[in-house]
Amino acid sequence: MFTLLKTEGKARRGRFETVHGTVETPVFMNVGTSAAIKGAVSSLDLKELKCQVELCNTYHLHIRPGDDVIYKMGGLHKFMNWQRPILTDSGGFQVFSLAGLRKIKEEGVYFSSHLDGKKIFMGPEESMRIQSHLASTIAMAFDECVENPAPREYSKASCDRTVRWLRRSREELKRLNSLETTINPKQMLFGINQGCTYADLRVEHMKRIAEFDLDGYAIGGLAVGEPTEVMYEIIEAVEPFMPSDRPRYLMGVGTPSNIIEAVARGIDFFDCVMPSRNARHATVFTWGGIVHATNNRYALDERPLDPECDCPTCRNFTRSYIRHLFKSGEQLGGRLAVMHNLYFYNTLTERIRKALDEGTFGSFRREYSERLSRLRED
Repeated sequence: MFTLLKTEGKARRGRFETVHGTVETPVFMNVGTSAAIKGAVSSLDLKELKCQVELCNTYHLHIRPGDDVIYKMGGLHKFMNWQRPILTDSGGFQVFSLAGLRKIKEEGVYFSSHLDGKKIFMGPEESMRIQSHLASTIAMAFDECVENPAPREYSKASCDRTVRWLRRSREELKRLNSLETTINPKQMLFGINQGCTYADLRVEHMKRIAEFDLDGYAIGGLAVGEPTEVMYEIIEAVEPFMPSDRPRYLMGVGTPSNIIEAVARGIDFFDCVMPSRNARHATVFTWGGIVHATNNRYALDERPLDPECDCPTCRNFTRSYIRHLFKSGEQLGGRLAVMHNLYFYNTLTERIRKALDEGTFGSFRREYSERLSRLRED
């Protein structure tokens, strides 16, 4: 399923074969939490924006419209008219973010819907059944995402629970994939490494979940407020114990610089709401740095958001016009900015792959890692 094509230091160039198509890695997954990219970007747009994988969320789709509805509509791919790979997050992060609305027990989590307060239970089996209904390409195992910082004793107990939940997730998905009524009987399973910012807990947990021989492995529970250097230190500690012949996914990360630096530390898959969320607030990423599109200096600027970009937005619209749209409260401004940012992120990983193919990733990293985190000067 996963072929490691080339390495440069820890950085990896790979290819991941799935029932819904081939994924070239490193890859950025575009986040369509509720089966849609926020910013009025459709599945048809995503093809033009170079999206390889879309990420959708188990919790949100279970709440609305209901995974039973999506199952009856033939699964997520048919429901949203997207034929390329889809990864579904298990819902664990969303459930555990409802701190005041949930109770954790060995069997799973009891919580209240953030929409209407309805009482809901979700454990490993429930998460797998929902994801099987959604028929995504890749399902994520149900885990406990502990807030940072957290007491070491609780973090250790949480890691143990996540291992037990992983075992239950694997067994239930195996059962579901054997049923004649399952839409995608080749649904894959990724496990999630936890352990807060305790490097020894992270390493021990990674060793334990690696024994499950899963389709891929993720590092979860980072980019939630800890310093960036701490996140990098945890990746460096865990990476040697992640199976080299399986995809490695850093969940919820991050900035363009974060992606370049994490690739340099051995990561293959990424996702983050940042490109779409920031775009809806007029902040866009360019090859010359970050642009705040409502800045007064762009009022008469005839240039595109990024002269080096050939996305649909930059091919057709000026900074002046996009600034006007945001200032006027026109939804088109957000749509155009979201399209640009997603194209930028997908092009970033495309250029990383090209650099790895050519053996020039080190120089690419030196040129862009810091530059992409600064404000653009022109």
